Amino acid sequence: MPRRERNKFVKRGEIISITIEDYAFGGKGIGRIKNEDGEFVVFVPNTLPGQTVKAQIKKTSKRYAEAKLFEVLEASEQEVEVPFQIIPGAPYIQLPINIQHQYKKESTLELFKRIGKVANIENLFDEFIASPEVFHYRNKMEYGFSAIRYDFEQKTDVDEFALGFKKRGTWWCTENLDKDSGLFDEQVENSLKIIRQFCIDSGLEAWHAPQKKGFFRYFVVRKSYKTNQVLCNLVTTSPQVSHFNMKGFVNLLRDLFGERLAGLIHTTNDEIGDRTLAVTGDETLVYGKDTLVENLLGLNFEISMKSFFQTNPKSAEKLYSKVIDYALEKADTVNGKIVMDLFCGTGTIGQILASKTTNTKIIGVDIVKEAIIDAKKNATRNGINGVDFYAADVGKFLLEYPHYKSKIETIVLDPPRAGIAPKTLKKVIQLGASRMVYVSCNPATQARDTETLIQAGYKITKLSLVDQFPHTAHIESVVLFEKD
Repeated sequence: MPRRERNKFVKRGEIISITIEDYAFGGKGIGRIKNEDGEFVVFVPNTLPGQTVKAQIKKTSKRYAEAKLFEVLEASEQEVEVPFQIIPGAPYIQLPINIQHQYKKESTLELFKRIGKVANIENLFDEFIASPEVFHYRNKMEYGFSAIRYDFEQKTDVDEFALGFKKRGTWWCTENLDKDSGLFDEQVENSLKIIRQFCIDSGLEAWHAPQKKGFFRYFVVRKSYKTNQVLCNLVTTSPQVSHFNMKGFVNLLRDLFGERLAGLIHTTNDEIGDRTLAVTGDETLVYGKDTLVENLLGLNFEISMKSFFQTNPKSAEKLYSKVIDYALEKADTVNGKIVMDLFCGTGTIGQILASKTTNTKIIGVDIVKEAIIDAKKNATRNGINGVDFYAADVGKFLLEYPHYKSKIETIVLDPPRAGIAPKTLKKVIQLGASRMVYVSCNPATQARDTETLIQAGYKITKLSLVDQFPHTAHIESVVLFEKD
């Protein structure tokens, strides 16, 4: 067996400094190493052209390497100062928003050319829809406790109570959030240091990830833009709950947020996995109520701490409006017919469609039973008729409900980030719809599925991009497919 040719430029685990020259889809900066052996490409996520960064090589091949960003050593000339604390979750917050849009559009269209094999994608591009709010747009944030804090002055981690976000490139170390990050609620984030001090004063320890022990694990906050209220969830381990002054914690939150505080939930999580919700944990409503009400396009949705709901609701309205525009572009293919909303979640798109059509049956399908329960409740609350929700596997739906075969004119697809499994996509194609509106939070998988849909006789007629997450590499795409 021939030996694999050794990489002559970098090796796995090596820490390098490199200047970023170009931008690829998904926020991957492109750096190049040049020496007597030639030129070699290194991809570094969450970086920008013009930056010099410190990164660690995680994966190598003969042609390129992938690295993990540790630190930005020199900023790009395009970056500007902002009045916020810089956090790992907003790597591009110092880049003017119009330049962010340019990078996202160009890299996404290139993706459809390369993976989707759509050579004329620029001619099919409809519009780039900006987020109505560039800052403070998120409606949920998870802050992690840690017994290990990263010290920016010493450039190392120290044994100290911390509450904020994981330092980029680590799983054990947290950066304190001391002021507004520009992404979430300003009052909440400016109050986080007070909440942290209360927890320190309790004498109980923050979670120590390497040792898998400690009391405080997460502080999660959800916000309603309709009511401006916040719902909080304190996640701890269970053994020392009786030693924590929960009543005092409620009073602190009431002092900080007043009538904005909708409720406090206490969740116990004794699992060693790094997640807020434990399969075996208990959830207790300590104060107030355990849900919030949000409004999208005139419809009200009750959301719990566990519910999936669009993180940027104001931008989500723009996204859903575009989906509805595409779905209803040819009204005669919808009114009085059946529209299928696949991967429907809590049924937002289906309900909006039903509210804007006449004598149209909307079929919402999702495999998550809890989401379907929420969808049915929300439809009742909004007085929406003509929507039926099914908790079912999308790929097996027609086997279980064969009476819908050959009756579905339009399909709306909104799959998870992983896209649609190939077998499921084939079954979706077998539904025989003449039109599909495919919504994706990961255009890479959407571009992959595009090639399959084209082979099945569909063609792209329109594509729009929606900036749901300013200051990140994420972009939402909406594609209208039609069959001759």
